[in-house]
Amino acid sequence: MNGLINEILKNKANEVESYVINLRREFHEHPEVAANEEWTSRRIKEEIDKIGLPYEMVSNTGFIATLDTGREGKSVALRADIDALPMQENPENLKGKKVVVSKIDGVCHSCGHDAHASMLLGAMKILVDIKDELEGKIFFCFEEGEESGTGINGMLEALSKKKIDTVWAIHVYSALESGKISVDKGPRMAGSCGIDVTVHGKGGHGSRPDLSASPIYAAACIMNNLSAAWINQIDANETVTLGIANFHSGTEATNIIPETATFKGSMRYFNVKEGEKALNIVKEISEATAKMHKCNVKFGSRMIMSVGPTINDEECSLLAKKALSEVLPEGTVSTCSKWYASESMSRYLERYPGVFAFLGIKNDELGSGAEHHNERFDVDDSVLKIGVLSTAKYAVSFLNDK
Repeated sequence: MNGLINEILKNKANEVESYVINLRREFHEHPEVAANEEWTSRRIKEEIDKIGLPYEMVSNTGFIATLDTGREGKSVALRADIDALPMQENPENLKGKKVVVSKIDGVCHSCGHDAHASMLLGAMKILVDIKDELEGKIFFCFEEGEESGTGINGMLEALSKKKIDTVWAIHVYSALESGKISVDKGPRMAGSCGIDVTVHGKGGHGSRPDLSASPIYAAACIMNNLSAAWINQIDANETVTLGIANFHSGTEATNIIPETATFKGSMRYFNVKEGEKALNIVKEISEATAKMHKCNVKFGSRMIMSVGPTINDEECSLLAKKALSEVLPEGTVSTCSKWYASESMSRYLERYPGVFAFLGIKNDELGSGAEHHNERFDVDDSVLKIGVLSTAKYAVSFLNDK
């Protein structure tokens, strides 16, 4: 029976491949930033209406569709994110012109969420077609605002009212070769702390800096001191990355010393205690250095431990490896290094055992190897079928595993 189901799954993945690719390209052309995915949400629900499943809104644009087999059994939550990023897309990838480019100025899917949403819809079509072979329930979670965190709380609150036995999701990954998928156990993506520091000084005329207290010098020294602290205070056996992403102070005028200087960024970690220590280091050095310059600091709302590491459950990882190996060509299931980006998927995996898979999209011939959140980022559409088949197979294997 298992062999027959595997053949059915592979055949149906072939059948929906063009559907998924076309959807991915349509979503790519109409990107929307976090909490504003009105068109995207409506378009996904149009497809779900055709498939015939009910759904419930859990946030502004996020929702859950439910497949109830009508038979008692376990429950699986399958999740995809749907938001894009506020950045201009380059019409070329690393090799040449992209197949599809955003039609919305200043917004683009430069992280792959268009692929995630389309793959989940493809898996939904397959699972609805074979529901007579399944027991239990499947919840299809379309999460808004992954990049900003606007949708995760509503999603988790809604899931808390249901019986969830496992959760699964996929992220396309530009550092992994196309045609590979990783479901390794343990830490897969990093936790994140925000950096949000405003230095308050005393403004004045540029001709008499001695009568002012420049927040620019103070902020610059804070950042220099942080680089030294990372060498001397962060445990050498651990890694906490320090990424300062912006610095703002003053105006175009060259003779005005400003009142404030602000810098922001993030830190990424896999050891929570080391992440907490790093956050305290930033605060202590900021305060002490500012005082040396007769300034003071205020920390913004992002100066917190915002999200923990994304950690795959060992048993679910083993089940996924075995299940996927039954339907994918030999060598497709692969190991992959940890990724230092952060994900709201960590919040699901803190509550439920599950797997966050990495689907490789690095294709040098196509040019789809640019970093995520890069203007040249591109998706290799040929791998979407792997993601669809893997999602459906994990759900079937978990539900039918006695």
